[in-house]
Amino acid sequence: MEAKKKPAKSVTIFTSPTCVWCNRAKSYFTSKGIRFKTIDVTKDKFAAEDCRKHGCRSVPVILIGGTYWICGFDQKKIENALGK
Repeated sequence: MEAKKKPAKSVTIFTSPTCVWCNRAKSYFTSKGIRFKTIDVTKDKFAAEDCRKHGCRSVPVILIGGTYWICGFDQKKIENALGK
């Protein structure tokens, strides 16, 4: 019997246009074949406020599975949150 594959956790990256670490995060997810949604906090003030409410003062902010907030590009935290 074949093991069922767990559904992929949703990934959202809160970014700004000039953020180098945001681009590195997006490149990382792309290289791993992980789909993600991007939200530009310079255009979405509600999203920027949501990030601040979760203790993040700069971008990138990465939201995994709708519940796990990561401030900055921390590959180890990302892999733990994704169960990798």
